[in-house]
Amino acid sequence: MYAKRAQQIFDEEIRELQKLKCCINDSFNQVVQVLYECTGKVVMMGIGKTGIIAHKIAASLASTGTPAIFVNAAEAIHGDLGMISANDVAVLVSNSGSTSEITNVIDPLHRLGCVIVAMTGNLNSPLAIRADYVLSIHVDLEACPLGLAPTTSTTATLLMGDALMVCLMEKRCFKAEDFGLYHPGGALGRKLLARVEN
Repeated sequence: MYAKRAQQIFDEEIRELQKLKCCINDSFNQVVQVLYECTGKVVMMGIGKTGIIAHKIAASLASTGTPAIFVNAAEAIHGDLGMISANDVAVLVSNSGSTSEITNVIDPLHRLGCVIVAMTGNLNSPLAIRADYVLSIHVDLEACPLGLAPTTSTTATLLMGDALMVCLMEKRCFKAEDFGLYHPGGALGRKLLARVEN
């Protein structure tokens, strides 16, 4: 019973991701180039469950050659904007694009001189309209039966982040030896570092 329902959920999310895949366009190329040319760091910003995904994207970028940090959007307007400088690129993640914690940081980021990239499911939202670049993470349906809990939308956000990370890795010609430098701990680190020493 539950295994069959799980398969349905997989199918529902995969269908939405396939639709999103078909909507990827030149905006993605532009964002990859902007992140590649960034002379500072990539600042991923979000709130709530979307913020957790943004945090993971920042960690993935940082471990594969793109300097990145995560800043909670709510904390940003209470002093954490001090972590951000003019040569950074701020990637603001919000499915609705109208979350107050996100929209409240747009003007301060512009005043700091940051380029703003929006990752949003609503291309008509305040975030999309005021950002310099926009990546659509729009899905029509959440897997949640109520249509409320972030499910398919957070999966789409995670996948878009993975796509950015992999494209940047390839653009930087990031190799296993480089990966090993950022992962000295654990079994993976030992394996990679041993390879580098050999």
